[in-house]
Amino acid sequence: MADSERSAAPDCSAACKAFSRTRKGILLLVETVLCLVIVICYSASRVMGYLSVPVVEMVLAAVFFAIFMFNVHHQLQFINWPWTDFFRALIASVLFFITSLITIIKNVDAQSTVGGVLGLVATILFAYDAYSTFHTQRSRHTPAATESPDGPS
Repeated sequence: MADSERSAAPDCSAACKAFSRTRKGILLLVETVLCLVIVICYSASRVMGYLSVPVVEMVLAAVFFAIFMFNVHHQLQFINWPWTDFFRALIASVLFFITSLITIIKNVDAQSTVGGVLGLVATILFAYDAYSTFHTQRSRHTPAATESPDGPS
């Protein structure tokens, strides 16, 4: 039992290192860390009502990192993972934009303002993630032929 645990650990760390060097892996890691910093900023401020958005998005980014790292998306093909990831990033971008504007406009204290500014950075990051996922999904799609192979009739 101990031998199987030792042999599984290097594979897991190798998979983590390999995936974290890809563009998608870097995006998901940066999203997770940025959400953690925003959670810390909102926790330190007097405005704690906006903690739910960065906490949920941090957890979702970590879950998607694990799903893509362990290639679960190839095993569970009944879910369209690129579109799921696209909608996750798009909704996160919209929610971060709204909550960041509210916390910046309220201007309760410096911590909430920093959290709001970092939320705007997260908005841009999640929007880029949604764009790149959509662009990748669109480039994989090949349109069906509209004409018959024999030519126009």
